[in-house]
Amino acid sequence: MAASSFAEARSGIVAVGRWLDSKGWAPATSGNYSVRLDDGSFAVTVSGRHKGRLTEDDVMRVDASGTSLDGKKPSAETALHLALYRDFPETGAVLHSHSATAVGLTRAFPDLTGWTLQGHEMLKALPGTTTHETRIVLPIVDNSQDMAVIDAKMSSLLAKPGSAPAYLIRAHGLYGWGKDLAEAERVIEAVEWMIAAELAEIGFRNGSAT
Repeated sequence: MAASSFAEARSGIVAVGRWLDSKGWAPATSGNYSVRLDDGSFAVTVSGRHKGRLTEDDVMRVDASGTSLDGKKPSAETALHLALYRDFPETGAVLHSHSATAVGLTRAFPDLTGWTLQGHEMLKALPGTTTHETRIVLPIVDNSQDMAVIDAKMSSLLAKPGSAPAYLIRAHGLYGWGKDLAEAERVIEAVEWMIAAELAEIGFRNGSAT
């Protein structure tokens, strides 16, 4: 786990917001990002901000219960970030992207509770994975306006062996995490790429790709 100062976290979150927006993975005001701080609190994005136009003033601090420490309003999904920090103590950063492919996958297969990624060289971008000859399950949980409902479902799925350091919320997007922002970015990019590759493969097999 790498804990950051608030100044480091603010600049890193601003940069990652612009990067995700450049990929088309943060449309409108979607997405939220967080970093574990060296004083035990967490830096999170302020609610309702466009992630491609973040400033350092759009990053705030909350405590471990999600209570604002500076009077600003955190993202409604802050509780999901804090649940990952609770369940995976080595986590130093959490990112939530909203790509069309990740959302489309979960809508196209509404009964699935997990998507298996296998055979991709890109699997080696995930922490602890050293070969493409492996299978990693990307859990899928149904969306809810109640974060506690998502947390309960997510925690049970991620506890299973072979789960990725990431999960999908149906019709909503991807969560990924790592020991620091750089690792969390790598997880998000690798998983987004594998999802897009597999959907493209399905299209080719069905003769519908252009």
